[in-house]
Amino acid sequence: MAAGLTTPNTLYEMLQTRTSTSRLVAGIVAAIAGSMLLALAAKIQVPVWPVPVTLATLAVALIAGAAGWRIGVASVVLYIVEGLSGLPVFANGGGPAYILSPTFGFIIGFVPMAYLIGRASEASLGKKILPMLAIMLAADAICLVFGYAWLVAFSGGATWIDQTDVLGSAFAQAVQPFLIWDALKMALAAITVSGASAVLLRR
Repeated sequence: MAAGLTTPNTLYEMLQTRTSTSRLVAGIVAAIAGSMLLALAAKIQVPVWPVPVTLATLAVALIAGAAGWRIGVASVVLYIVEGLSGLPVFANGGGPAYILSPTFGFIIGFVPMAYLIGRASEASLGKKILPMLAIMLAADAICLVFGYAWLVAFSGGATWIDQTDVLGSAFAQAVQPFLIWDALKMALAAITVSGASAVLLRR
């Protein structure tokens, strides 16, 4: 089981001890800490209507970029479970009814986002700013696709979506405003992960 938490070539791996028991415990703790970081990031909001800009995607990119896909995905899944169980970890609270929220697709999109960024990090791309940034931007775009598709499917529950033009309105309201914000967040994440890797390698 400890081997399943192996995260080659990542920042997390550079800081790891070598006994299997300590690695397993550290991996579980890291996933819990990652879910807590996501919860905190979701609460830091720029009040843009109708969907607030949060730091959640930045947190996903940092966690997966630093710790690899296993801990990245585990952190996101744990975060989702916490929210659906009733803990107020999502941007607007929590509870099982949140799954019917028109914006829940963005949260689901964190899973493939964490997987792709974590995979790239484990392939040593985390040590290079431009390749890591390209992967993070692509992964974030996939997250936005999930969010957009979910929003279109549940558009009837969103009064701020123009029901005469669901596709165009959903994009204009919940995707387009995030493009610049997310590009900046992914740039910050790529610089942070690559910079920290360079520092640790020098040491």
